Amino acid sequence: MVYENILIEREDRIGVIKLNRPDVRNALDNETLAEMTHALETLEKDEEVGVIIFTGAGEKSFAAGADIRQLREKRPADALIPGMSGVYRKIENCTKPTIAAINGFALGGGCELALACDIRVAAEHAKLGLPELNLSIIPGAGGTQRLARIIGKGRALDMILTGEIITASMAEQIGLVSAAVPMEKLWHVTKTKAEKILAKGPLATRMAKLVINNGYDVDMDTALAIEKLAQTVLFGTEDKNEGTQAFLEKRQANFTGK
Repeated sequence: MVYENILIEREDRIGVIKLNRPDVRNALDNETLAEMTHALETLEKDEEVGVIIFTGAGEKSFAAGADIRQLREKRPADALIPGMSGVYRKIENCTKPTIAAINGFALGGGCELALACDIRVAAEHAKLGLPELNLSIIPGAGGTQRLARIIGKGRALDMILTGEIITASMAEQIGLVSAAVPMEKLWHVTKTKAEKILAKGPLATRMAKLVINNGYDVDMDTALAIEKLAQTVLFGTEDKNEGTQAFLEKRQANFTGK
């Protein structure tokens, strides 16, 4: 696939999907979403890639949201098509950890993209929000659900009902992002987090995501059963033996994903 709206970059074992429409603040039209899906599937299949980072080109915008011109043409039945929501669900369920490096405005669908990632790091000048009610629609790509799960129901209702655009500093305070850092340090901080993840057992990383995502909304007994089953699988892996032996020998583990 020839990409016109995004860039795919690789740095060691880190794959990067960069929205590349700075002239329209990296707005998310249908073509961009299709390219993002293809890029995600490509990096997920790449055995050399262990972490996937989403970011935007330039310093003004991570993603300013859906393309309003296309949104204006939407009809009721269009809301039933997976569309943006389907793309973000694929990101959320990606078997590899994902990080959003928020380099500027993350509004509407752009904020929902960040919410679909496992970890969010923002530049200090970035601003985040879900202002869809101004258009008489709701955040329909997972925003109403993921935001409440990440920052709590009360704060999520406040942000969505008022349409407030918050600073990166405020987003850090309420747990929407893990860190708000100077723009010049955004890549370093994001890459450092990725490298910390890459140093862990890849099977354990995958299982941790699976257990947290599938256990979060069920009762505690069911969630603990999912956790036990995942641990049962990991106890039988070569990586578990390598990890424990490396710890006892005070050396860096050499995980193979087996």
